[in-house]
Parts: sequence; structure tokens; C-alpha cells
Amino acid sequence: PFIALFRMAAKVALVEPFYGGSHKQLIDILAAHFDCDLFTLPPTKWHWRMRVSALYFCSIIPKQNYRIFFASSVLNLCELVSLRPCLGESYKVIYFHENQLVYPVRKHQERDFQYGYNQILSCLVADTVVFNSHFNMNSFLESVDSFLKTMPDCRPKGVAEQIRPKCIVIYFPIEFPPKRILPVVLNTDDAGSYRSSTPLHLVWPHRWEHDKGPDEFCTLLLKLLEEKVAFVVSILGSHTNDIPVVLEETISKLGSRVLHRGPVSKEEYWCILMKAHVVVSTAKHEFFGVAMLEASYCGCYPLCPNRLVYPEIFPSMTF
Repeated sequence: PFIALFRMAAKVALVEPFYGGSHKQLIDILAAHFDCDLFTLPPTKWHWRMRVSALYFCSIIPKQNYRIFFASSVLNLCELVSLRPCLGESYKVIYFHENQLVYPVRKHQERDFQYGYNQILSCLVADTVVFNSHFNMNSFLESVDSFLKTMPDCRPKGVAEQIRPKCIVIYFPIEFPPKRILPVVLNTDDAGSYRSSTPLHLVWPHRWEHDKGPDEFCTLLLKLLEEKVAFVVSILGSHTNDIPVVLEETISKLGSRVLHRGPVSKEEYWCILMKAHVVVSTAKHEFFGVAMLEASYCGCYPLCPNRLVYPEIFPSMTF
């Protein structure tokens, strides 16, 4: 129902506390197609965005009637609506790019209860809860009760059943490059012919963080090196100054086999994908897989685990 409301709404408030990556991509697509006011914060310090962004947005969102209020689950919607009661009259949509109930942590005791709790409260306040995949939705709903059981006492019951009727799945909208740029990139209309004339080109287009499984990917690369396989690799994706040691060491060992490292422009990104043979994921968490689908669209074969969201988006190609 909220899609019809989007079309009818005189004004939509789009709120994104972490305006970067796929979060930015979604907001920009919505803003391009609907009459929206954008309220965003830079994509840094996501822990703090989840904790305190409601207080910031309370001070900058104007006091006007929005027909629809749309935000990602990084925002504590419950806090914001309590701070600004007039927003409670809007049709409130919360969008889950990922959920904190099953987000991987290195040790169980490292999981911060507050993040998942905030998302549960947001769902209870929202009118519609949108997930980007069935895996994301099901893993969240199936974990609510066990998550709340970690409370020492006074545990609420039936919370998942209160949320479930509000939930829908709408796959993430990806804007692919036009096919007409393929001959420009490859200097040929035949991508298959181009790829057959070049060494095996692997691409790993993920954040350089532990939840994306860099250890497993580096093990794969070093095994190919040991077996004397002719290959090159593009290790794309954003990273902070705290780069995993295993990636630094592997990149050093591979030398000239590493064609690209780190983030590149969108134009160069599409060019790399159109020239590569295989896109690899070793993720420990993935709720949709934008980069894997983008690479597959460009002709890369997806090599990914038979878990998480991958059986949903690549039902006959996971192993």
C-alpha cells in the first residue's frame, strides 16, 4: 500500500542517517522519482548514527505534515516519533538494508543489545516494515524472540507476531549501466570473445571488513598462486584506515596480479566488471548482494556461499 501512497503523496520525508553506499543509492533513486525532502547524515561512525541520529533529525526536520515518512532501520524511529509527535500522523515506512539481530560479531559478548532493540522498537512504531530480501525478513522475525530472551527479566512475549503483519519484501532497486556502453568498454560487441582472450580475472567488490570474509578470499588467492594459475584480481570496495592485515599481506604477495585495489569511480567500476570473469563473495553476512548482482549483470560468473541471501538471488548457482 505504501507504494501507491508514494505516488499520491504531496510530500515525502526521506531520512537516512548513513547516507552512503546502498543506503545512498536507494534514497537517490526514490528522490529522483518522487517529490521528497531529504534529511541525511554522512556515512561515518554508524554505531553513533544508530544511537543518537533521532535527536539530530528532530532538530532539522521542519514542522510540516508529511504524508509519508521513510527511513532506513539505522534510525531509531521510535525515539524520533516520541520527540516529534506530529510525525506520528505520517504513514511511517522503515526499510531494512540489514538487521542487527543476526549481524555477525566476532564474539557473542560483543553484540550490542541496543542496536537490535532499537530496530524492534522501530518496527512496532512503523506502519510498514520493508525488507530487501526474504532472507533478511525471515532471519529478523525468527530471531526476535530469542534476542529478547537475553534480557535478564520482564521479557515481553509475542513481539514478532505484532511485527509480522506489517512486513513486506521489496527487492533493492538497482540501476544498471546501459548495455550500449559494452562495445565502448571492450572495443567489441562480443563480451565472450573478449573474456576468452584474457587471463582469469577475479573481482571482489566488497567492504574491507571482517564480516565480508577477507580471510577466506585471501586463502583462495594464495591457493591459486601456489597452483601457478594464471590470474589477475581486482579487490574493490571501500575501507577505513584499519585495513585487515590479511588483505595487506596478500596484496603484497600478489604484486602485479592485483589490477585494482580499493574504491574506484562508478564509471571505472562498471568497466572493471565488464572485463572480469568471476565475481567472488566470501561474506559472513549478506542481506541482499547489490555488488554481486551488478557484476552478474555485467557478465561475471557469481561464486558465492550456499547460505545467507545467495540461494535466493542465485537459486541454481551457489555452492
